[in-house]
Amino acid sequence: MKQFVITLFLFVSNCGFLLSQDIKEREREMPKYVADANATFLSGNYFEALTKCEKAYKRLGTKGTIREKGSMAFNIAEANRYLSRYDDANKWYGVCIELKYFERVPEVYFYKGNMLKMMGDFSSASKVYESYKKIAPKSMYKEVDDAISSLQKFKDFSIEESKVVVKCESKINSNKYDMSPAFADKKGKVIYFATSRDESFGTSRDLVIGHKYMDIFMATYDEKGNPSDVRSIDTKGIVNTSQSEGSVCFDSKKKIMYFTRCPNPSKVSLGCDIWQVDVIGEDFENPIKLNLKPADSISVGHPCITEDGNMLIFSSDLKMNSKGEKSFGGKDLWYVLYDKKSKSWGSVPTNMGSEFNTIGDELFPSISSDGNLYFSSDGHIGIGGLDIFLAERDGVENKWKNLKNIGYPINSIGNDYGICAIDKNSGFFTSERKTSISNEYTADIWSYSVPPNLFDLKVVVYEAGNKSKKIEGANVEVLVSDGTKWEGLTSDKGKEKGKTEKWTEKKDKSRYVLAEKSYILKASKEGYYEDKRGAKFSTIGMDRSQSFLVEMTLLPIKEIRPPEVRYPLDQWTFINDASCMSNDSLQYLFELLDQNQNITIDLYSHTDARDSEIHNQALSENRSKSVYNFLVDKGIDPRRIKPIGKGESEPATLILENGEEVTLKEEYINQFKLSDKAKYEQLHQLNRRTTVLITSTEFNSNTAPPADPNWRKYKTPLPR
Repeated sequence: MKQFVITLFLFVSNCGFLLSQDIKEREREMPKYVADANATFLSGNYFEALTKCEKAYKRLGTKGTIREKGSMAFNIAEANRYLSRYDDANKWYGVCIELKYFERVPEVYFYKGNMLKMMGDFSSASKVYESYKKIAPKSMYKEVDDAISSLQKFKDFSIEESKVVVKCESKINSNKYDMSPAFADKKGKVIYFATSRDESFGTSRDLVIGHKYMDIFMATYDEKGNPSDVRSIDTKGIVNTSQSEGSVCFDSKKKIMYFTRCPNPSKVSLGCDIWQVDVIGEDFENPIKLNLKPADSISVGHPCITEDGNMLIFSSDLKMNSKGEKSFGGKDLWYVLYDKKSKSWGSVPTNMGSEFNTIGDELFPSISSDGNLYFSSDGHIGIGGLDIFLAERDGVENKWKNLKNIGYPINSIGNDYGICAIDKNSGFFTSERKTSISNEYTADIWSYSVPPNLFDLKVVVYEAGNKSKKIEGANVEVLVSDGTKWEGLTSDKGKEKGKTEKWTEKKDKSRYVLAEKSYILKASKEGYYEDKRGAKFSTIGMDRSQSFLVEMTLLPIKEIRPPEVRYPLDQWTFINDASCMSNDSLQYLFELLDQNQNITIDLYSHTDARDSEIHNQALSENRSKSVYNFLVDKGIDPRRIKPIGKGESEPATLILENGEEVTLKEEYINQFKLSDKAKYEQLHQLNRRTTVLITSTEFNSNTAPPADPNWRKYKTPLPR
């Protein structure tokens, strides 16, 4: 093809060359209507050629040879493919296979596989690719292997989880081609795009697609994302002409616009060019065609300029530059550098290299505000036809790395290309996917957005050592890394007072918890030690919405009774069986000390009154030391714990059902010795307890005195 058509993406391969040679070799033998159909097809006027080729195929009927009918069927399939009529193209490639045209052009299998892939029939596409591989030339092995790999990689693409929301911009799209958006302002509110709608300049129609020649139009978006003022950017013939214009980009100041201009199909010896024009308000002046190609027949288009204005990247069918640097096949990405001395672009393009270019087509480069490079390719492994790829900016120079397919839902089984990114979370692109409104693969402008991550916070404050006891009226203060803060009181359910569930939205509808922030929480209440350590959480780097649940404890300024620890009769080892797992209770004490590194405690052990006071005192001291040794052996600083034996001197208290409080002295318990043996034993058990009194919240390991070494030693035998 001589023309680089900006609305189509032509894959020129050996089969096209063979077909043209085949036609020319037999041109004298052909009926006039067949020769005319072939000539129209070879001219690239696919819209007109499709009608002529279909009529020619029908007229050939049984009179035509298998070779003639196969050649015409292939023309019809190719024309449909170029016009993005993939269903029809698939059908006619199938006709070619029935006519055994693959013996002349094996690629009919490959193209049919491509059509099936773009129709979403991955299973059938895989079978067709495998059939092609059996007869394909070695030069195509890698390409067909990549095609099969893409089916495996993206077979479940439509069910992939993605936060990205895409929307067809139906308010600016027409029933013709609308494509290749670009931002014309720094705020991302005005987009320019190419369109073949009926309102375009002139009266002639492009014989390639059957639409008006493409012009550049604009649309302005308001703060709510609604477009308006959809119109041509130029009615004076400076930018929009009787030829096709599209694929624009701007310098960083939006003072110079670069765009693609392609000649009419009648000028078959001319390829597309990149032009630049000065932007003066809403007017354009001083149009200049850039000298970027060694011959008029070569096409250059789809300009993309870096933020610093030093590099112009574009797509071209150039096969080799004047330095002998070759292309990789199809359309490649090339670039030229700006010469500040001569104030002009270099005339010798440099190929972007194998990291970007393939045997297929690389088109529509663009650069986002963060310097990342986007482009479309059908040569890299992708979902459908053209997929959009992203390469991350590498440093401050105009270099890029980590090429990747940006995936579903921006990429689809159709052609996807021409992306312009406002930022990493929103922008516009072109897609030829079918929609619920249109059942055709028509080029339309789509938008994409990543909804902001939403976070909320629920804080529960409970008493240390008693998780079931939620603390009402605790003040929770939240300090944000940006210097702001807020606070609130907990209710009796441990929630923020006045809220039903969480800290979500403020009265002005702004969020309490924001993205890319870190948070420190402090809780306090009278009767509890100040929470000096607090709690922390962060939203930095999070790529999903999340509800945060933060549980906090406050240490009461009183004696704490941890879960039960039991000992065998008259011993200080721990009972760990079905009746009582003392180690679980001891673990609680360890966690209390481990999570509150600044506290010191007095550790009390009590006995019942069923022995002498001297014996019970010694027994309680040993039991207290036993707990002490357990905690020290697990790594708790011994200077933070003081084991104390209380013997039978401080019986527990019990609140009766009538609200009366009684002290569990021996005389009270003995009244149940004969009448209620179980209660008698239970009351004695209540007296055999371990309690903790927090003595300080300011432990300093550098200044604390040493622990008494005798706290490690037991008294044995016990006195009677």
